[in-house]
Amino acid sequence: MTTAITIYGIKNCDSMKKARAWLDDHGVAYEFHDYKAAGASKEKLKTWADELGWETLLNRAGTTFRKLPDAEKEGLNERRALTLMLEQPSMIKRPVLEIGGKVLVGFKPEIYAKEVSAPRKRA
Repeated sequence: MTTAITIYGIKNCDSMKKARAWLDDHGVAYEFHDYKAAGASKEKLKTWADELGWETLLNRAGTTFRKLPDAEKEGLNERRALTLMLEQPSMIKRPVLEIGGKVLVGFKPEIYAKEVSAPRKRA
């Protein structure tokens, strides 16, 4: 039985390219959900925020967040952060990987190696 894997992010993001290359190199099948093309659902963001915390999801290091007026950055709470992420999906940290009921945020090869299992290669 295989576990469905979905990777969420933005096609041209460097972290996304690395994560997708890792998955491809390790023979892992996945579905790609592009925030820019398909958006991000409020329900999905809320589910992730409930599991991981909104602070984990918010990409504070990205240009989109840094360009926000200081007034919008101050006093952020979950409701406001989720609204910002819905309005500007670039503010969602990338990649987000859903695998077998687990959610991983960001790309670290050692975490992927531990959490993502590929089917055995045929001889």
